[in-house]
Amino acid sequence: MVNKCNIKMQSQSTYKVPKGKLLKIFLEYNEKSKLIDNLKITGDFFAYPEESIEILEYKLKNALLKREILIEKISSIIKENQIEFIGLNAEGLAEGILMCLK
Repeated sequence: MVNKCNIKMQSQSTYKVPKGKLLKIFLEYNEKSKLIDNLKITGDFFAYPEESIEILEYKLKNALLKREILIEKISSIIKENQIEFIGLNAEGLAEGILMCLK
């Protein structure tokens, strides 16, 4: 018997951020709860400080895969850690993550 409570899904997306750069997302999530288990963010955008992407990947674990919640959480992480992006923003990152569900 399969326990449907903990079905782990893996997906990826490639997204061209409007007026921005290419974003690639590798996502592992719980299909039932829609919570992020693991996240890898890559692309041809720039982020400062250097560890910004690792901070985002870590702090987005267990985040709910819902647009408004993701944008709010990403925006909060950006502000809290004084992250600066060139070619990417919170909305674009949230969209790239949510494209993994399609």
